Amino acid sequence: MSKLTKPRREWLDALSATGSVRFVTDEALKVANDNGWNGIPLWFRANSCEFKKSRGFWDISSYVNGEVAPAPAPVTPAPAVESVPASPVMQMAGAEARIVPEKMDGYVKWGHHKAVATIIASGEFYPGYVTGLSGNGKTTMIMQAAADANREIYRVNITAQTDEDDLIGGFRLLNGDTVWVDGPAVVAAKKGAILLLDEIDLGGPALMCLQPLLEGNGIFVKKTGEYVVPAPGFNIFATANTKGKGDETGSFAHTGIMNEAMLDRFPVTLEQPYATEATEKKILRGKCQKFGVDVKAEENFITDLVSWANNIRKSYEVGASTEIVTTRRLESIMKAFSIFGSHTTAIEMGISRFDEQTKADMLKLYEKISGERATATIEEVNELTQSARVNINVPYAAKDEAKAYGAKWDDVERTWYTTGENYAQNKDFFDGFNPTASQENTNACPW
Repeated sequence: MSKLTKPRREWLDALSATGSVRFVTDEALKVANDNGWNGIPLWFRANSCEFKKSRGFWDISSYVNGEVAPAPAPVTPAPAVESVPASPVMQMAGAEARIVPEKMDGYVKWGHHKAVATIIASGEFYPGYVTGLSGNGKTTMIMQAAADANREIYRVNITAQTDEDDLIGGFRLLNGDTVWVDGPAVVAAKKGAILLLDEIDLGGPALMCLQPLLEGNGIFVKKTGEYVVPAPGFNIFATANTKGKGDETGSFAHTGIMNEAMLDRFPVTLEQPYATEATEKKILRGKCQKFGVDVKAEENFITDLVSWANNIRKSYEVGASTEIVTTRRLESIMKAFSIFGSHTTAIEMGISRFDEQTKADMLKLYEKISGERATATIEEVNELTQSARVNINVPYAAKDEAKAYGAKWDDVERTWYTTGENYAQNKDFFDGFNPTASQENTNACPW
């Protein structure tokens, strides 16, 4: 009988404990994950291993009482059976293994969500590059589109230090054995999953190792000699604050000029702006519900916050301000309000990272906006609440948002309308549709 080292006996004992003697790759990986190994031991994967019968198939029936018995007569491997899926806690080099993301309560589908969801649903290999200013939901959009499609997605946060070892894989030392661990790019390719390269414009030349996969082709893993052909459904998405041409504003430090050959392998670039005021209000209402805040009672606060942020963004766009209030920051302000119960405190918490002069200017702007809103609406509310309805003109592109704000279609008079009270509460939104002109809109279509 052959002698085995202690680490090798421990590995074979773990396999034997399953009650099986034959294993395919996924089954062996599951045993490794369940017992704390960082992948299948290299010696067990080597062609010289006496238990390896063919590529991805092992038979340990000759292992008895800690030793290897003489090999029995050759046994023809059983027909391939459906393998056990790898454990969700599979360890990978450099990856945040989310597998299938959880669906977010109150998530609002907007922007390029439909385009991303359509690409994923098609099953075609069609890499997408999503760019836009920070905190506007680029990564969340892709993750939620994957969640809706029940698709596995492997998110890798790119930095200047990200290298081939992080993406393709590398050797790891475990229990005295050197084992190979596939990186997230290879795992996603093998499983026909989605690879998400977050903040790709922070990366360096090492990202060029992904070129074959970005073409939809197989990739040769140099360190193991394995050639990996992507499974059906494999796709790649990337997010960035720039279009890969660098940043001249100074807001996105360390972003660089990306290789044109890599950029050209993304057939589509989706530019993600900040949400419209109407959509952003919808997002904050959802966050209110999540944080236990009374949406109706805080409707004016939501309106003021969105208007405030939008004004700051306009100043940023024309160079009058060097700072910006993102949708993510508005969400954090709403969470602060749920904790502290004060509008002012919540805003101060939300803008605490800015310098003193910027904070003072932002607070002054918010006070101006909230003060003007309060003054302008007192008389309007008193007047409009006396009326049962206000007719409004709703364009096709805004029909769903208008419904969300309480607009209804009158099939008799052939016009959209809402109550006077609801109109007063959402005046900024409905004013964009010229409500007085809609009084004569008798040939409108209910879409």
